[in-house]
Amino acid sequence: MTGQDVYLAWRGQIAGTPTLEDAMNDPQPEVLNQLPSRAQRLDRLKFGREHGKLLVGSGVGWALDAMDVGLISYVMTALAVHWNLSNTQLSWIGSIGFVGMMIGASVGGLLADRLGRRNVFALTLLIYGIATGMAAFSVGIAMLMALRFVVGLGLGAELPVASTLVSEFAPQRIRGRMVVWLESFWALGWIMAALLGYFLVPQEIAGWPGWRWALLVGLAPAAYALVVRHGLPESVRFLESKGRLIEAEKSVREFEINSGVQPEVDIETAVKHTPVSVEVSTQQRARLFSPGMRRRTIALWAVWFFVNLSYYGAFTWMPTLLFRQGHSLIRSFEYTLIITLAQLPGYAMAAWLIEKWGRRPTLASFLLGSGVAAVLFGIQTSPVGIIVAGCALSFFNLGAWGALYAIGPEIYPTAMRGTGTGAASAAGRVAAIIAPLCVPLLLNSGGNPLVFGVFGVSFLIAAGSALLLPERRQKEMVE
Repeated sequence: MTGQDVYLAWRGQIAGTPTLEDAMNDPQPEVLNQLPSRAQRLDRLKFGREHGKLLVGSGVGWALDAMDVGLISYVMTALAVHWNLSNTQLSWIGSIGFVGMMIGASVGGLLADRLGRRNVFALTLLIYGIATGMAAFSVGIAMLMALRFVVGLGLGAELPVASTLVSEFAPQRIRGRMVVWLESFWALGWIMAALLGYFLVPQEIAGWPGWRWALLVGLAPAAYALVVRHGLPESVRFLESKGRLIEAEKSVREFEINSGVQPEVDIETAVKHTPVSVEVSTQQRARLFSPGMRRRTIALWAVWFFVNLSYYGAFTWMPTLLFRQGHSLIRSFEYTLIITLAQLPGYAMAAWLIEKWGRRPTLASFLLGSGVAAVLFGIQTSPVGIIVAGCALSFFNLGAWGALYAIGPEIYPTAMRGTGTGAASAAGRVAAIIAPLCVPLLLNSGGNPLVFGVFGVSFLIAAGSALLLPERRQKEMVE
């Protein structure tokens, strides 16, 4: 008797067939014993309505994160004029947020493995949304820096948690692609920041400078936290790890039904007989630097470090560097907006290659392209050269980010998935702290060519480190 027959018998749809109770007492119990795990059931689904809701719901939070991170680069440029700040002071405003992000990534990952992915996701939105709105009322650099630190706590915790949540629901054959789609919302957020920078930051409205209004817009994530908390599902693997099997089963069934798949047996039977994908919370946790995890952890941290060093060093300072190069404030923002638009095709190409070609070769290739583009950008002085080289840098760099976020959750087991991805993100944020501080020193020593030459070399080191990561294309998540 097949599992489908058992289900139909329970529904009374096969006349004269044994009831479900009879089927469970059948001398051949292998029907129930061979039920697939919940993770396997999720892996086999087509992309359905629930997947779309999860992707868009998480993606909007991701975009709001990007908007907040990108917005500070435009605010810095405006503050250089309004508050007459030096490059060193500006670099500290850029870096202090990444100090918070480093701490937030570590703590957020740990909390996600203990409290749940969804709960921590909502909490992070609330924290950085409120802090960004309060920053609009800053009366001096000290207050702004203190609030930017709090903003960083929330921002740093959100990204690894959101990518982990989406990875744990994504069907196996498109898991990498779904995470790249999630990461592509970063481009939308950065474009929103560029639009706010271009249209709002240079203005003065009701006696308030535009940069204050732009920060006030950053309150939006706080309101969106309610949507995440009540509108998104909790990870099935996390629920199983905590022994919350009824909740896990209900969640899987909702995804199945909305993907056109009918569950094989009733919920009580499924809870009793479905093998769990993850051991309950009493399981022994692997360590990030245990023999089986050491190589992947070191390689992942190296990629995160050098990608952050280059990305945040380049894009946080880009409007200011263009302004200091002699372009007007409006023109600097305009160039940056155009360059930002090139992120979208970069994500689209990475989303296609990551399932066709693989995670590791896609990541390494896009990092190599980023390195070449960075060097070329550093020697450009004409508007055409700046835009072409900048678009290439934007295209390759953000495609690499998409692949990187896809790899992280796949190489660690559920009990330490949030911790592993959060720790890697924290390692990257160390570089993000250093990068804005290094830019003034590099500028004084060799100008833009030296700045972007260093970033180009960093991308190449990241590309070499990517080749040491395990390839998980079309494979089940590690347990």
